[in-house]
Amino acid sequence: MTLQFPLKHFASLLFLLVFTQSNAQIFTPVKWTSRVEKISANEFTLVMEGAIDEGWHVYSQNSNPDGSMPAVVTFANAAGNYILNGKTSEGKTEKAFSDAFEVEETFFSHKAVFKQKVKITNPALAKIKATIEYQVCKDRCINDEKTFTFDIPKMSGAAVVNAVQTEVTAVVADTVTSAATVTDTVKQTSVAKPNGQKTPMKKGAPQSLWLIFVGAILAGMLATITPCVFPMIPMTVSFFIKQSGTKSKGKFNAFFYGFCIIAIYVLISVPFHLFEKLDPNMFTEISTNVYLNLFFFIIFIIFAISFFGAFEITMPNWLANKADNASNSGGLVGIFFMAMTLIIVSFSCTGPALGFVLGSVLSTDGGATILTMAMLGFGLGLAMPFISLALFPSLLKNMPKSGGWLNTVKVVFGFIELALAFKFLSSADLVMETHLLDRELFLAFWIAIFGALTLYLFGKITLPHDDKLSHISVGRMLFGLVTLAFTVYMIPGLWGAPLKLISAFPPPQTYSESPDGFGSNTSGALEVLPEGAVYGPHHIVSFEDYDKGLAYAKKVNKPVMLDFTGKTCQNCRLTENNVWSDPKVLSMLKNDVVLVSLYGDSAVELPENEKYVSKATGSEITTVGKKWSDFERERYQSNARPYYVLMGHDEQNLNEPIAYTPDVVTYYKWLQDGVSKFRK
Repeated sequence: MTLQFPLKHFASLLFLLVFTQSNAQIFTPVKWTSRVEKISANEFTLVMEGAIDEGWHVYSQNSNPDGSMPAVVTFANAAGNYILNGKTSEGKTEKAFSDAFEVEETFFSHKAVFKQKVKITNPALAKIKATIEYQVCKDRCINDEKTFTFDIPKMSGAAVVNAVQTEVTAVVADTVTSAATVTDTVKQTSVAKPNGQKTPMKKGAPQSLWLIFVGAILAGMLATITPCVFPMIPMTVSFFIKQSGTKSKGKFNAFFYGFCIIAIYVLISVPFHLFEKLDPNMFTEISTNVYLNLFFFIIFIIFAISFFGAFEITMPNWLANKADNASNSGGLVGIFFMAMTLIIVSFSCTGPALGFVLGSVLSTDGGATILTMAMLGFGLGLAMPFISLALFPSLLKNMPKSGGWLNTVKVVFGFIELALAFKFLSSADLVMETHLLDRELFLAFWIAIFGALTLYLFGKITLPHDDKLSHISVGRMLFGLVTLAFTVYMIPGLWGAPLKLISAFPPPQTYSESPDGFGSNTSGALEVLPEGAVYGPHHIVSFEDYDKGLAYAKKVNKPVMLDFTGKTCQNCRLTENNVWSDPKVLSMLKNDVVLVSLYGDSAVELPENEKYVSKATGSEITTVGKKWSDFERERYQSNARPYYVLMGHDEQNLNEPIAYTPDVVTYYKWLQDGVSKFRK
């Protein structure tokens, strides 16, 4: 008898095996190496490098602690053996805004590099041990650590003497500075919030090089429809076509004119490359500089008032006159100075847009390079109409005529400048933690500004340079409806709505008068919690201890849902905010399962009698977080977070565990499947 096994069944079985393995495996997305670099006879640089798999990110030591877990580098037995010269430095990092935590995070992609300079004070020292604790994330997060052992070369006789002298000096210096250290600690404690948490510093949204480049092009193009630039376009293009002798020469001159506009804006970024060489951290420090943010706030307020028609901001007349006189020299040099003249005389309109571009990119990790790309994009957007109309002069007759609509555009820009000014003021307030501009007040300003813009577009408000209107155009009415809808959209934010469309601009919900939402009554009468239970996300009753959660599940006859999570796990927050919030999913989590949330990054120290050495890794398990991470690794062969398991009272899985699953339908079906199997 021949046993037949259909091919489609074999394919299904293969898929099942692959799927099972993909959900339960040990991930090692970072491959570490180390080396020692000699500086002098008794000074060395300890280098730790990690090759990161594609798509994964390791978070920097300097990443916002209110987001994903920053890396921590520790060195063992330094006292009497060696001195750490300065802080542990890092290689190139990137920055991106986290929607889950509402903070900007700093991380490594592809390669993580940590370097620490040390000075040996014990001539007999042969080895130095260092440990990196870090979090690496992709569609799941893993908390891991790596211990390095550095072999220190033997020192010569002169180096031994130098090492002993260094040790004596270090002891004296340590004694002298101890009082200063205590004072510094007191200062740091005094600015901490009552709950021990720092207020997150929220910055701009994730900005890739191409996103900024395209945004700068759009800013440049918008600047061309201002009263300072738009009337110059047909005049300049016509001049080149008619005064150049031939059409081909006219087109070339117009093209060169546009090229000069682009070149001048790019040249503005050149000094920043020199500054960056002098101080590589300049761009990362700018974003948290209170005074710079306050300066941008004042500048944007002044520009906004100018756009409203209160006064005109112009460059010095002597500068414009010199550029204009130089443009009369003729030839390519004359065309260059014509481009410079345009940039100078149009500054009152292009200045605010240019300021926004500068303010947006100065604090990015790309530094001077990304600034140059932004200036290139802005210049290209501004020059594009001149170049396009020179190549296709027949389009000139289709251009709208200058008129009152140009002033309307300018006023609209004024409202936008006014709104953006409060973004810079908010950044300064977040750094100082004065709470003068909490989330509610910020949104109140924005609602007032865009509400006033809506009234302006509907013709209910007029400003000094506006024409009298008997009616408004269809386009103006439609744009007014958009701003009205945007204004209405922001209003629920005053009561705690997340406002995901503008999450990069207002302060986070934690930086507000009512962190739990307006009208919340957390101190009021709540249901009596089971022993050992707490309120989790969306007021789900949950346990943070495995044994207590399992005991309660047996008592109420419900299955257990293990939630391997982390306080700094971004995808955990995304699941909780976007999946658990679904009414059907939330109902099951509240009524059909017992939720046990095990935090793999909890730093709570275990009692001495509960500490142990992991069988899987050989590492000492000293904290609650390490305990749950080791438990997940040993029982489920997984170190990913989030990781969800449905199990019965016999601690056997009811179905296949799942990792990060952003699809609500898939997640709900997984819950239904496990609960239905438990009830059978």
